[in-house]
Amino acid sequence: MSEIKLYAFADEACKQVDGQIAAMLRNGLNGLEIRGVDGVNVSAISVEKAKEVRKKLDDNGLVAWSMGSRIGKIHMDQDFNEHLDVLRHTLELANILGAKNLRMFSFFMPAEELDANRQEVMDRLGKFLEIAKGTGVALCHENEKGIYGATADRCLDIFKTHPDLKGVFDPANFVQCGEDTLRAWDLLNPYIYYLHIKDALSDSRVVPSGKGEGNVAAIVKAYLAKGGRDMTIEPHLKLFDGLKALEEDGNTSAVGNFTYATTDEAFDVACNALKDILATM
Repeated sequence: MSEIKLYAFADEACKQVDGQIAAMLRNGLNGLEIRGVDGVNVSAISVEKAKEVRKKLDDNGLVAWSMGSRIGKIHMDQDFNEHLDVLRHTLELANILGAKNLRMFSFFMPAEELDANRQEVMDRLGKFLEIAKGTGVALCHENEKGIYGATADRCLDIFKTHPDLKGVFDPANFVQCGEDTLRAWDLLNPYIYYLHIKDALSDSRVVPSGKGEGNVAAIVKAYLAKGGRDMTIEPHLKLFDGLKALEEDGNTSAVGNFTYATTDEAFDVACNALKDILATM
């Protein structure tokens, strides 16, 4: 198991980068999926700030595995050209930070508009890929509530249409969409590049991995069996700065019935939950 690389959304431990570094070192992680940087989404920071963060990570032997961006988390009627500029900036930051991956999404829309918007979604994802081509940064689509790629079947549609897109598999998000995570894994595993380790109950409450209905242990085992080694811990076990900005109204997560005194404690519990699962394999 020494080859396994564990990362985390460490902004759930602390919004300040220094606190995130402390949390990663405390839990023996390899680095982070960088999302919140001193209270600002990574896509919105300056080049100078990115250089500052890179130095801090390098000095502590940590890496930025992936950009936890909000690319694709806009509504279909929002300014798409402006969003493309955000993508270009985020790719520039990724290269400064040394991140080889960029987590992204497939647009918010009402359920009744999914079929009508399919071609436009695919065209927009194609434009994302055109812009990313040659940058050395892989675009990685995550299943998420309220977007086109909320269900396994629509994620499959995306990956078949755009084979250059890589997949991020989040069990909790599938549970919250009423999906059977084992069926979702069977459909999508050829396209999955890495996992988000998060678990949930069918009432949308997020719980420590292995305590919910996401079949996290079985999916981790299957992922390792196919040679996968990279996993990002996404706790969501305690309210933290920026959570509201990550989700659309009407498609929000609820914190489960596990209570923690601090965000650091909740972060450590999430890390230990995955380590407990790995210890059984």
